[in-house]
Amino acid sequence: MARYTQDSIERVKEAVDMVELVGARSDLRRAGTQWKGLCPFHDERTPSFSVNPDRRVYYCFGCGAHGDAIAFVRETEALDFQAAVEHLAERYGVELKREAEDPQEEARRQRRQRLARLVERTAAFYARYLWESNEARRARDYLAGRGLREDVLRDFRIGYAPSRWDTVTVRAQEDGFRPDELVAAGLAQAKRGGGGFYDRFRGRIMFPLADARGRVLGFGARSLSDDQPPKYINTSENELYHKGRQLFGIDRARAAAAKKGRIVAVEGYTDVLALHQGGVSESVAIMGTALTHEQLAELSRAVGADGGVYLALDADRAGQEAMLRAGRGARERGVELRVIGMPEGADPADLVERDGAEAFESLLGRAVTVHEFEVRRRLAAVDRGDPVARDRALGDVLPILQSLDANSVLRDHLMRLVADKLEVPPENLHVQVASAGRATPAAPRPFERTGEAAPPRVATPSVEAVARAEREFLAMCLSDSAQGREYLGRLENDHFSSQALRRVRDHLLDHFDEPLADLPEDDPGLAALVTDVAMRGEEEHVSGDALRLTFLQLELQRVMRQLRHAEREGDLERQRELWPIRESVKVQIDELMGQTL
Repeated sequence: MARYTQDSIERVKEAVDMVELVGARSDLRRAGTQWKGLCPFHDERTPSFSVNPDRRVYYCFGCGAHGDAIAFVRETEALDFQAAVEHLAERYGVELKREAEDPQEEARRQRRQRLARLVERTAAFYARYLWESNEARRARDYLAGRGLREDVLRDFRIGYAPSRWDTVTVRAQEDGFRPDELVAAGLAQAKRGGGGFYDRFRGRIMFPLADARGRVLGFGARSLSDDQPPKYINTSENELYHKGRQLFGIDRARAAAAKKGRIVAVEGYTDVLALHQGGVSESVAIMGTALTHEQLAELSRAVGADGGVYLALDADRAGQEAMLRAGRGARERGVELRVIGMPEGADPADLVERDGAEAFESLLGRAVTVHEFEVRRRLAAVDRGDPVARDRALGDVLPILQSLDANSVLRDHLMRLVADKLEVPPENLHVQVASAGRATPAAPRPFERTGEAAPPRVATPSVEAVARAEREFLAMCLSDSAQGREYLGRLENDHFSSQALRRVRDHLLDHFDEPLADLPEDDPGLAALVTDVAMRGEEEHVSGDALRLTFLQLELQRVMRQLRHAEREGDLERQRELWPIRESVKVQIDELMGQTL
């Protein structure tokens, strides 16, 4: 896909009112030529966050968050680079132009845009029909009976599809859309035998399925009677809509999720509506029990590296199995996934309607890791009076315990839990877990080597946040051919939190002009990291001052790591050496914020 021109991107940046943009997230007060406020990226009581309105950048001395308007939108709205640019362009009325584009790709893009307009106008029609037609009275009564308020339903653009066979088809053609476009958008179907077209959705409550920017791509539709099976149908897979990527409510939830650092995934549409109505506005629906890799990636993107993904599926067997599968997938991606234990027979919407949103918030506060959820589930039905059943349960949980780090608090907690439930002496359990580890050693994790730290994607959240900044800087270096090579050469080994990223730097120094050349076939981990950085570099557009600012931030983190090490070692002389270096870097950052960019 062709990128937007650099000129377009610069015009977007110039059009942004940074004080107005950031002020929606933090109460800013003027302080000389800058504006100060509490950082929207971390909790603090004393303002350490500043905005330079002339240079249109921000910086936090507390957590190190920094960047321009595009970076701010990416972080607060959980959008990628292109989506952030488009978001700002729409907000500030800037026309975007693309670089030279392949004619076929341009035609496909224009077709998708036309289909998107068709779906959007149809969503608006369904929403009007729900509130203005007599036919939809039953649907309104059903939704009200679920305890859902009108303002919430209108905010989510819930609608109703007329029961006539061709209402949408006829109206769309009157507005200039062709039947084949209606079919391509998933709104119509061809009659058998070639006798025309009819509406796909009829006599159903319509739930618009939007992307993270709020663009409707398809619909979920619920019937109101048993004689209209199936209960739910979705838009069929097409050029716009892919069910496996979709999260109902992500456009309404992403801002709250970014601010709270957590996102709650539930099964159904009404669960999301009830939770948003109750104030849990960081909720989305996966529309079933299977959490796909694409959905997990979107959830992770919405909360950032330090955030948590919470899963609240129904308490039946299918829901529990789905949470376990999701947990395994999350661990593969380095995502922190926690499970909310739902009362048997209740879903979030039922719980909120019966006991209020406070009941769900209470469950949210007691969410557990997937490991603990799996252990508790396996122990729940064990008959303590049956030694054979206890032995079987112990054999089930031993691999789970052995998979955890031997020094982790979670493993210690779960071993106490298992010992108590199965009435096993703790010392015996420790011996069995250790022997299980010797008998069946855990498979080495991908990318792991002797003396080498694991790559960022399997790191703990706090380490992941640091590693992400390091990856971003490497990408920025690739995007600036004039200065990027120089900054890569200035990076020392202790600028990085892992050996894996040091090796990425070495590869980029050797292949700066063609970073994807000579990728090692025998090291898929390194190849994957280099590819990720190279792809990020293609979409980055940075100035030399932004590059310098980010380098100074890495330098500050390097010095802080050395200081912490010196403090642990009690090396006061080394601390005295590092203090002025730290202050010098801080002064350079402050000067750069006030005078450049």
